[in-house]
Amino acid sequence: METALNGPQDPVKTDPDGGDIFELRLYVAGQTPKSKAALENLKKICEEHLRGRYRLEVVDLARNPALARTDKILAIPTLVRSLPAPISRIIGDLSDEEQVLMGLNVRKVQ
Repeated sequence: METALNGPQDPVKTDPDGGDIFELRLYVAGQTPKSKAALENLKKICEEHLRGRYRLEVVDLARNPALARTDKILAIPTLVRSLPAPISRIIGDLSDEEQVLMGLNVRKVQ
């Protein structure tokens, strides 16, 4: 399952206001409870803190395990932020919003 959930479809890396576009890839293994929770939590965080400034691809390693080599995935679910640099990885169900925001290097909206 590879799905683009939000964000611009062109290769532009900044939004009209000059902010960075976040390129995110969530690696999951089928429809397990942890995979579903990670996707739900990530969608909520992105809509709240990155609305209109992110591109998300969901990669199901149950269907294509070879894709794990691309981003050196050792555990699932894993979120990989490829842009803005540097690359960062967050492992788990992404339920700790503060940790996810810190891992994405995003300041919490007050």
